[in-house]
Amino acid sequence: MTRPRFYTPDERATWVPLAALLELLPRELDAQLLRDEDLTHFDYFALSMLVNADDHRLQLKELATMTNATLPRLSHVISRLESRGFVRRERNPADARATDAVITADGRRKVLAATPGHVQNVRHLVLDALTPEQTAQLQQITDAVLARVDPEGRMRILPPR
Repeated sequence: MTRPRFYTPDERATWVPLAALLELLPRELDAQLLRDEDLTHFDYFALSMLVNADDHRLQLKELATMTNATLPRLSHVISRLESRGFVRRERNPADARATDAVITADGRRKVLAATPGHVQNVRHLVLDALTPEQTAQLQQITDAVLARVDPEGRMRILPPR
């Protein structure tokens, strides 16, 4: 029987702070968006995907993939955003069996109003804490890790660098 391989001290010193960041950063992103715009980070992320999509619409299963959400979770979020007038559901014009999420004018205004505060928060929490060299390293590191956790590039929003 093979012995389990535990972290080396250097690996542990890398992993433990990263695990803490993975727990703390989403809470900080949510807190600012909830305080300023009454949106969760996931709400903002989904609305952003719709704002940037062709015709401001995406098939629900495509939006679920892009946001790494299960269809039930996404459906719940879309229902909440729909009740607030930020999105509406429509039949997909190319596939009548599919449903699209379409961002409304109010939804576009909401995500555009939320963007400056969100960007400022991301700068404060992450980008301004890094030197230009560290920013480049973080890009390389996230690309390497994303290649493992998202090998199909489902969540790739920007074109490859």
